[in-house]
Amino acid sequence: MSRREEKKSETVRRMFSGIASSYVLMNRVITFGMDSSWRRRLIHAASFPECALILDVGSGTGDIALEASEKDGGLRAVSVDFTIEMMMAGKKRRGAERILWCCADGSLLPFRDATFDGVVSGYLLRNMEDIRAAIREQVRVVKPGGRVAALDTSPPPRGLLQPLVLLYFRFAIPFLGQAIAGNRAAYEYLPGSTRNFLQPESLAKIMESEGLENVRIRRLMFGTQVVLSGTRGQR
Repeated sequence: MSRREEKKSETVRRMFSGIASSYVLMNRVITFGMDSSWRRRLIHAASFPECALILDVGSGTGDIALEASEKDGGLRAVSVDFTIEMMMAGKKRRGAERILWCCADGSLLPFRDATFDGVVSGYLLRNMEDIRAAIREQVRVVKPGGRVAALDTSPPPRGLLQPLVLLYFRFAIPFLGQAIAGNRAAYEYLPGSTRNFLQPESLAKIMESEGLENVRIRRLMFGTQVVLSGTRGQR
């Protein structure tokens, strides 16, 4: 990891440490309660086999792993995050005992090749300095034929709603961040990272170049959220 990557990684870690206790509530508020439905769309796109072993990278408080394990009682989930405070908040949640929690960086996963039946991430990639390395690691640890799926924000597409979305990002989210989480700076970073993030088509090309096939893009919430999924080839 380069010095620049280490600096961004530490900045992101400190930011999420500071909002861990209010993270779940803030997600519900700023998404108008729709974040749960987006996670379900991600899980559907991942198409886990029955009783699968899955990896949730950048799991934070475990939202995706908890949702997936609740849907399939036989599913086994491993949650990976590099922010201990986020995982500690997640381990207090109902159903957390079903999850194996692991502190690790998404750019260097501590698992053998072809370990998991599926790999998912939620709002991870836009926080990574080296997106390609993160995707490469996910492809490495998923079994041939297994699926890799990511839920993330997307730059607001041009159209009638774009000015309203940008105003919401610029003013409303930071205001709510200060009012609820007591951390305006973190919720200025989050919308900013969305505006500056890659377009879904560019992400899809990276996923394909790292060995995923049949990559699909599903846009949600007026194009501000996106689910990308692909299948690891048999080689």
